[in-house]
Amino acid sequence: MIVTPDDLLVERSKSIDEYIEKVRPIVEKVREGGDEALIELTKQFDGVELQYIRVPSEEIDAAYEEVDDEIIDALEVAKQNIERFHSITCVERDMFIDFGDVVLGKRYVPLDSAGIYVPGGRASYPSTALMAGIPASIAGVERIAACTPPDERGKVKPLTLVACDIAGINEIYAVGGAQAIAALAYGTESVKPVDKIVGPGNIYVTAAKILVSKDVPIDMPAGPSEVLIIADETANARFVALDALAQLEHDPMAIAVVLTTSEKLAKEVQSLAEELGKGLNLENLRIAVVDSIDEAIEISNKFAPEHLEMMFEGAENCMDRIKHAGSVFVGEYSPVAAGDYASGTNHILPTAGYGRRYSGLSVETFLKHITFQKLSKDGLKRIGQAIITLANKEGLPFHAKSVEERLKE
Repeated sequence: MIVTPDDLLVERSKSIDEYIEKVRPIVEKVREGGDEALIELTKQFDGVELQYIRVPSEEIDAAYEEVDDEIIDALEVAKQNIERFHSITCVERDMFIDFGDVVLGKRYVPLDSAGIYVPGGRASYPSTALMAGIPASIAGVERIAACTPPDERGKVKPLTLVACDIAGINEIYAVGGAQAIAALAYGTESVKPVDKIVGPGNIYVTAAKILVSKDVPIDMPAGPSEVLIIADETANARFVALDALAQLEHDPMAIAVVLTTSEKLAKEVQSLAEELGKGLNLENLRIAVVDSIDEAIEISNKFAPEHLEMMFEGAENCMDRIKHAGSVFVGEYSPVAAGDYASGTNHILPTAGYGRRYSGLSVETFLKHITFQKLSKDGLKRIGQAIITLANKEGLPFHAKSVEERLKE
């Protein structure tokens, strides 16, 4: 649908608050009912009888026999690139600053445990296991648990099991939806609670993550998916259309936006989308003609898309003007699919405008930092009077005395 630029900023999904209220009773049922609630809710929402809640280790081993070697090789290629990027770009674990009389520093330490949501309703997403499990493993998280929806047999698909194993995930549970988020947050008889919950999902999963975040931290609101494509007259209309359709196939609520300076390209993309995108929700494809690339970038920064594609002349020179986006794809040979699977960056990214305040998943998602200081007596003398003055001003005399006592000759 071709629209005006002003229409775009209101074309987001319904308020997340509505969905939070829908998932609240689900979360509470799991919190109170444990495993029994997980089994009942899985039957209610997925229409299947669970064969187990935690996947037995022998089934993970057997899954390798059911997955083609070509697919396993592809997972290994993706793993190598994801591991390489995240290892190189992660923060230095130990930072020391020696000021002579004072040594200050910061240490990054891993969380003890992390829970990963691996989508598996409309399709199987083994790539998500790699995207979350590998950074968590690099961070040094000892216990990594994954929840993923069961298939029609009440089990987890072999491909997902293999991907989880390759990613270093220790525990796999055949539970999906809001009930899986509740299990990771509060625990059941079979699922131990985790220190942080990460991963993308549909609107119900995202709402559940936001709901439980008052008790357990999350990575970010991540879903439904979206792309914003900025293109000029030099862009390949077929590439633009296919990238938009690729986003829409994730979820009925996924959004694809195209901003172009070319009316001709806008019409071509619309025509191609209608020709190629039968069965997809093309109501969520929005195409707008803008006066300039500058205007498109301004709109994009307000929109804060999960994925931003830049297919216009000189795109590589505009990166410093992009303030709000989950991940950026520069040039016509950088489709979102590359980042989704194997370029090495991450596909777990903030959606619905949360890119204004959140970053995509990384090794740092699974780390927390501890600061430290070591002062000599001279160092304490240098700042001692300031400490004493401020402590007394705040009415905390023992703070002041703890310094005064140390500085007595």
